[in-house]
Amino acid sequence: MTVAADRDAIPAPAARSFADSRPVEFWPTASIRSALENGDITVWQRIVVAIKRDPYGRTARQVEEVLEHSQPYGISKALSEVLVRARSHLEANERAEAARHVRLLLDRSGLAEQEFASRIGVGQADLSTYLDGTVSPPASLMIRMRRLSDRFAKMRAQRASGGA
Repeated sequence: MTVAADRDAIPAPAARSFADSRPVEFWPTASIRSALENGDITVWQRIVVAIKRDPYGRTARQVEEVLEHSQPYGISKALSEVLVRARSHLEANERAEAARHVRLLLDRSGLAEQEFASRIGVGQADLSTYLDGTVSPPASLMIRMRRLSDRFAKMRAQRASGGA
């Protein structure tokens, strides 16, 4: 009986680079490059899923790096568009989340929109853009809103309980 190494046990380096069973997020940049140059639709789909899951994450940055040195056609152009759209979608979701938080602070304060806007130092039109998610307020303004909301919520609670 002859003992020989199984040739299929360890994939060749080129095959391993884009047919890696590990999640795409753990692939080195060389594997991403190889996958874009030599991969097929199933490999590209794995990369797209990783980009959509984390549009500013490691895989997205690796794809950006590879695309910087690629011609803008084929899969390169498609992945470039995926990056743009995934990031736009993420930013829209973040603005919507910020808008929900601003609405929560406004409602919790018990103040009318105009009064709330005045007390945080912005115009009512600016507050409206925060509430509809068109624009996200700066972090410092979010802190100001929370403090105002806390103060008025506390005052309302004291009045409701008959406190001073």
